[in-house]
Amino acid sequence: MLNEEKIAVYPGSFDPITKGHIDVIERASFIFNKVIVLVGVNSKKTNLFTEDERCNMATQALKHLHNVEVSKHQGLIVEYCRQYKAIAMIRGIRAVSDFEYEFQIALMNRKLEPEVHTVFMMPHEKYTYLNSTIVRELARYQKDTSDFVPEYVSAMLAEKFKDNSL
Repeated sequence: MLNEEKIAVYPGSFDPITKGHIDVIERASFIFNKVIVLVGVNSKKTNLFTEDERCNMATQALKHLHNVEVSKHQGLIVEYCRQYKAIAMIRGIRAVSDFEYEFQIALMNRKLEPEVHTVFMMPHEKYTYLNSTIVRELARYQKDTSDFVPEYVSAMLAEKFKDNSL
């Protein structure tokens, strides 16, 4: 196991990817040989961007990280982890309120696939209040989102809402 590639999967809807997500991914890329950012479908959410748009935004935002790749998947994340021999699933925790939900999911994932370990990572404290929903809401009202998302993503948000009548 010493020489094996240590692969982690960081799943999310990334609708859109934020600087908080990027912060967690950058730090994970120092810990693992390879990080797969997995753009998924959350059955409880309605996305603003298509899967392909979200993958494109993530790819653009993460191109500076040579051991990070972006992929997409519909289905259980632990099945993807098993298929690609990932040893860990990265989950971002912003606040205590995130922990309860994430803890339940981690326990279920452990039951389904004991060989995949959940690693909780906190973003830099300047991003603890940040989430994709807040960013989308700002963009809906034509507010500048460039402090919260990469420039490319900010432009895509502006384009999505350019004809939005308040």
